[in-house]
Amino acid sequence: MKRLVFENFEAFKLMIGKELPIGNWYTITQQMINDFANATLDKQWIHIDEERAAKESPFKKTVAHGFMSVAMISRMLEEAFEIKSVQMGLNYGLNKVRFPNPVLVNSELRMHTTVKAIETIANNGIKITFLCTIEIKGQEKPACVAEFLAALYE
Repeated sequence: MKRLVFENFEAFKLMIGKELPIGNWYTITQQMINDFANATLDKQWIHIDEERAAKESPFKKTVAHGFMSVAMISRMLEEAFEIKSVQMGLNYGLNKVRFPNPVLVNSELRMHTTVKAIETIANNGIKITFLCTIEIKGQEKPACVAEFLAALYE
């Protein structure tokens, strides 16, 4: 994947309605799932108990937390583009989030992103709405579909 580089907000605004580069594949390991479980205190057996999941889960494997996919969006966006003039960026929120397909341990994920909208905000900032689809390698239905909002400041 070739990362897009923009000098400033004015240059980036030309991306409204356009797709960013498709991201790299990430393998979701059991260690990543366990680390997320520890960080969020969501230690449901379907995520962390490999033996029980093999016996009782309809998937026969552990499953990553849905919110783990959402949590990866910021990193995946950083890989897709850079605005050289940015001094600081913040996660602003989410409008719509769906998890149409479970992410089984050792699945590979990558993200497709379109810049839906860009608004000017206070303190030399912009608020960007991204349409994000996190695909699972070899699956028709995605892991996550989200409208993700970020605030960037020059």
